[in-house]
Amino acid sequence: MEIPGKVSILLVDDQPARLLTYESILGDLGQNLVTARSGLEALEKLMREEFAVVLLDVSMPGMDGFETARLIHDHPRFERTPIIFVTGVHISELDRLQGYKLGAVDYVSIPVVPEILHSKVAVLVELYCKRRELRELNRNLALANERLAHDNVALREEKTRELEQLNATLQRANEQLASANEQLASANRRLQSEVVERARAEDALKEADRRKDEFLAMLAHELRNPLAPIHNALHLMRMDPSARQQSWSREVIERQLSQLTRLVDDLLDVSRITRGKIALAREPLEVASLIARAVETIQPLLDERGHHFTVEAPADEPLIVHGDPLRLTQALGNLLGNAAKYTNRGGHIHLTVSRVGEEVELRVRDDGVGIPAERLPLIFNLFTQLDSKSDHPQSGLGIGLALVRRLVQMHGGSVTAASDGRNRGSEFIIRLPLLLEAVAPLHGNATAAHEATARDAPATAVRRRILVADDNPDALASLSEVLRLQGHEVFSACNGTLALECAERHLPQVALLDIGMPLLDGYEVARRIRAQPWGAQITLFALTGWGQDPDRRRSREAGFDQHLVKPVDLGTLSELLARLPDRSPSRAPTEAAGLPG
Repeated sequence: MEIPGKVSILLVDDQPARLLTYESILGDLGQNLVTARSGLEALEKLMREEFAVVLLDVSMPGMDGFETARLIHDHPRFERTPIIFVTGVHISELDRLQGYKLGAVDYVSIPVVPEILHSKVAVLVELYCKRRELRELNRNLALANERLAHDNVALREEKTRELEQLNATLQRANEQLASANEQLASANRRLQSEVVERARAEDALKEADRRKDEFLAMLAHELRNPLAPIHNALHLMRMDPSARQQSWSREVIERQLSQLTRLVDDLLDVSRITRGKIALAREPLEVASLIARAVETIQPLLDERGHHFTVEAPADEPLIVHGDPLRLTQALGNLLGNAAKYTNRGGHIHLTVSRVGEEVELRVRDDGVGIPAERLPLIFNLFTQLDSKSDHPQSGLGIGLALVRRLVQMHGGSVTAASDGRNRGSEFIIRLPLLLEAVAPLHGNATAAHEATARDAPATAVRRRILVADDNPDALASLSEVLRLQGHEVFSACNGTLALECAERHLPQVALLDIGMPLLDGYEVARRIRAQPWGAQITLFALTGWGQDPDRRRSREAGFDQHLVKPVDLGTLSELLARLPDRSPSRAPTEAAGLPG
């Protein structure tokens, strides 16, 4: 039904959900929205009232949008009624031409962009209102002419006055029409701008999608690189059980597992940095200590590649920065590692340290493959890689330099890159603010020495009663066997329910619980153990692939004493087990009396 003071808009679609969407988008126009679910229903409603615009779905069962449009515009009353086609499929230019011949004024694609649909319908409604006003003005003009003709002889003066009034009315009408034209032109400009912006956004999405595909392909490649030698080493261990072959295969597996761990750590660091989750443990750090740490991490690669590596640093004054030793070592180690990877065997790598005002400058220069000029501005962006060369290792995921830049920036410093082009070497420069206050100059070395002492200290051999629970059979069997070989008494469970039963039966001193187990997960097992009188004395270790602060907090809330991230470092686990107090859980006397022997 037509509502006085409002114009009617006909929405035609065979899908109720889309009709609701159109009503939601166009509701704030304040007009009368009329819906029809077929072409026939639309024609019936057109016969009953006049519509400012028809929003017509092209693909409808029975009578499609094109046939409906033809029937509408074949009727003299509706031949000027504007139609906007809605289509969810790609249409050719011939289809568009057919639609325009049938009276379409525009097309809207599914999924509908609300702003574009709203703007197009609003413009057509406004034009309809202007046309209606103009018709009213024309009717007024006709009436005025009739009055002028009737009173022409007797009331010439009145006629002149009415003509003047009429001229004023016409002028206002012309002004309104000019204003409407200007508004239409402005709306067209907005639509054109929106189309351009949408095209730009689509291009950006395509580029992001392309980079995502490249990254996933590279990630798959980098994961397969260490998996292949691990697979081969295990095959050789089965083929040749000799001690020499077993030792060589273990070394291969350890090296490749370290590479996988570094890869996962880099990916996690990118995630933490992106979400602002990295917290720096800053302390006064001597640059000489930082260099020693970084060189230690990449020395095996330098030796393997046969590089000539030199360091030039001032010996007359200690250079001290306020930084996180682990993160700054990671940043400098990444630069030195890149130099080693991208320099052909037997190349030269030079690290220069100098003081520049209130900053320390570290320059890593090599005579390797260099950086093409077109890649240089992008070198610190995530997932940016150089082309692979046959004489240097695979370039990785393209996240190392992005990590370097962010870590250095978090310390208030900067990092830049320079290169004269392909095969002409490259240079990376880190600048960090110096800590100018009086500090202990060897604090960083002392920290490193303390860490080394703690790392090398042998764990005391203490026999424990341990429960291991994991739904991964290989992980369960391998960790259980390692603990047995270390002399512990070990009980195994492959799900949360069995873990709880085993804990109650054997009363272990320590329980290593995987978080993601079926039936009962590790959190629930921990909570139920802690709820028992005998469970208070058990030391609970959480085993999980998640290591963020919220994950550790959730473990503590469930009752865990330690949170270990997979793959668990067995040396660290041995130290933790050795340092536990020698206590055993016990049952209450009434509970013990009821247990079978």
